[in-house]
Amino acid sequence: MDKLRAITVFRRVIELGSFKAAAEDMGLSKAAISKNINELEDYLKSPLINRTTRKMHITENGQVYYNHVCTILDELSNADLSIMESPHQLRGLIKVSMPMSMGLLQLNPVVCEFMLLHPEISVEVIMSDQYVDLVGEGIDVAIRGGGELKNSSLKSRKIMDIKRVLCASPRYLEKAEVLTSPDDLCVQNCLIYNLSSSPRHWVFRKKNEIKAIDLESGSYVVNNSLALKQATLAGLGITLTPELFVKKELASGELIKLLPSWEADKHALYAVYPYHKEQSQKVRTFIDFLIEYFSKN
Repeated sequence: MDKLRAITVFRRVIELGSFKAAAEDMGLSKAAISKNINELEDYLKSPLINRTTRKMHITENGQVYYNHVCTILDELSNADLSIMESPHQLRGLIKVSMPMSMGLLQLNPVVCEFMLLHPEISVEVIMSDQYVDLVGEGIDVAIRGGGELKNSSLKSRKIMDIKRVLCASPRYLEKAEVLTSPDDLCVQNCLIYNLSSSPRHWVFRKKNEIKAIDLESGSYVVNNSLALKQATLAGLGITLTPELFVKKELASGELIKLLPSWEADKHALYAVYPYHKEQSQKVRTFIDFLIEYFSKN
């Protein structure tokens, strides 16, 4: 048995959730994956994975072993990186996940600047508003909105705060009820970005006063911020969106900022990464670059 190969196979099976997925990811046959797991279980004299024709479940011993294996493999990877990655000449691939709208408007140009500074670096960008499994998909860094990290194997660093603005088009406001307080939003048609951490729960502050609004209805719900802006410009309703997405339209008068004396709760943008990537020089440098760039702009 090649023990290093066997524990690597075991880790990928657990992370990807199936023998088939691990086989495709590692370029091995499903039989080879099974052989490695069987040999490892025979060596340890303990089942690590219970499998049926439809599902597999990690055993209690398997979970303990998986935790140790991840630490060992990550330390080996970090040892390699300490030699292969020079702080003066970064090289290799960084795989980055980012939201579609924010990526197109704000993040991708910064990635391009980073690559110009580090010509030996290659970047694979995956733009999607859906959250991805960083470990399962082999993502080095995910740039995403703030929220509690549900996976204890992930870490995060704050890139920037995102100011949000309540706005609508003149076309909508001509026919809508007058809006004088956040409470009035309950009788307005509010357009919803459904991948927000709180799509229908909007919080506004004015001095020491706080108003939390829970929206029960809305004629337009979407999972992309640029599409949300288009619906707002078309006069469909009111939306709460990052100010950077609508700055131009607010300046031109195509959109009107509402309730200017009230401030919506800010969101934040974070760089999220598997904890073992913290030792990667190229990943740390990339995140540092993002933070420094947005602190100056």
